[in-house]
Amino acid sequence: MTKTVAVVIPSYRVTAHILQVIAQIGQEVQRIYVVDDACPDGSGDLVASQCTDPRVKVLRHTLNQGVGGAVLTGYEAALDDGVEIIVKVDGDGQMKPELIPYFIAPIALGQADYSKGNRFYNLTHIRQMPPMRLIGNAALSFMAKLSTGYWTLFDPTNGYTAIHAKVARRLEFKQLSKRYFFETDMLFRLNTVRAVVVDVPMDAHYGDEKSNLRISRIFGEFLLKHMRNFFKRIFYNYFLRDMTVASLELVFGASLLIFGVASGAYHWMHGLAQHTATPTGTVVLVALTTLAGLQLLLAFIGYDVANQPRRPIYLDLPE
Repeated sequence: MTKTVAVVIPSYRVTAHILQVIAQIGQEVQRIYVVDDACPDGSGDLVASQCTDPRVKVLRHTLNQGVGGAVLTGYEAALDDGVEIIVKVDGDGQMKPELIPYFIAPIALGQADYSKGNRFYNLTHIRQMPPMRLIGNAALSFMAKLSTGYWTLFDPTNGYTAIHAKVARRLEFKQLSKRYFFETDMLFRLNTVRAVVVDVPMDAHYGDEKSNLRISRIFGEFLLKHMRNFFKRIFYNYFLRDMTVASLELVFGASLLIFGVASGAYHWMHGLAQHTATPTGTVVLVALTTLAGLQLLLAFIGYDVANQPRRPIYLDLPE
């Protein structure tokens, strides 16, 4: 089924590559929104003056809003124009525009609400990725699994994405993080509306472009935001929206584990202070409560892993 497709290109310090990126976008795309995010290099002016592609529309920010803010401006313009699928591509040349059909396909075929790139499928090509970036992305990916609930996804900071317009309208744009946490926060928000998300394999590509993202700089900030989203997701999905046996496993598992660890630590320190051995019965009770709590929490995680959305929500949403 043919869908109206738009591409959003956040534009900030990408003047060396953006014209080439636009030139490589195929005819499967009907509209291209270049969002000049108060770019000091004048990338919006460059595109407006030198790009002759009739599909291109330049949008401008007077103040820098970050990659998330630029993407959302493009989303709003695409939604106003009645576009059905919105693809986000960076303007720095790291994302190959010829892959756009692969991001569109799962959505157009009714298999997903949102698709995102994954640079970790091909083990040969990921050797191009700098080691620190590779390790940082692996750590961020594990934190994202916990906070978003999408356990089968990887490479959460990958900004090559596509979304169905119906699903985009369900999101509260004002609540989304506007800067580097944007892609991961999107996954969290998508999970709250039970959207189906899939990974699209892509190669890691690094040329002479310079990324503004530094894993060491944002790791601590991401950790705190992941923790926040994790607790929100658990509350939304297992206590506010619904209560299942997994909710009980979480409550009793956490309670027993905390009690077991705290009790064990207390009796151990008490024994050291008094120079006495801890009674066997106490040791057994602490061990049993700790193991029982751990087992219940593992059961909850198993339920959470299996509790991923299966049917794209856009199929059931009204026009």
